[in-house]
Amino acid sequence: MENVLFAGWESLGRTLVIGVLAYCALVIFLRASGKRTLSKLNAFDWVVTVALGSTLASVLLTKNVAFTDGALAFALLIGLQLAVTWISVRARWFRRFITGEPAMLLHRGTFLPDAMRRARITKDEVRAAVRSTGVLALSDVEAVVLETDGSLSVVNRSAATGPNSLEGVQGDAEHN
Repeated sequence: MENVLFAGWESLGRTLVIGVLAYCALVIFLRASGKRTLSKLNAFDWVVTVALGSTLASVLLTKNVAFTDGALAFALLIGLQLAVTWISVRARWFRRFITGEPAMLLHRGTFLPDAMRRARITKDEVRAAVRSTGVLALSDVEAVVLETDGSLSVVNRSAATGPNSLEGVQGDAEHN
């Protein structure tokens, strides 16, 4: 039976050397690609972040994954992220496909049931988001919006600055 507590000095040495090299490579790739690569502006960004972490773990701990394979995987993931964001900035239909659009779930204290059903969000989840901002009454809320990153934004009535303050948000009261 193989010893699960200590696999030998060679294994530790490989993990140390590959760990340092993979970490440095990842940092260099991330610095070269810009801050957007690790942003969590939408679900796609989050998936890329998780995939980079998973790739780093595989390179570190899987003996049959060479450092160059891992570095290529980092470059591929980051390159795809750059390509997708580049296209997203230039093509609205692609941006909508990749990121979706925000959805208003509550408007001026009134739940929007159709939007909530499409988003698979419950009234209790909306109420929890409102409470987390310190607001006690739904009537004090201008809107609750499910953002493209999956977070819930709460806009207080006092913060709303007119009829166009929520411009661009799908699922407003007139459409539901």
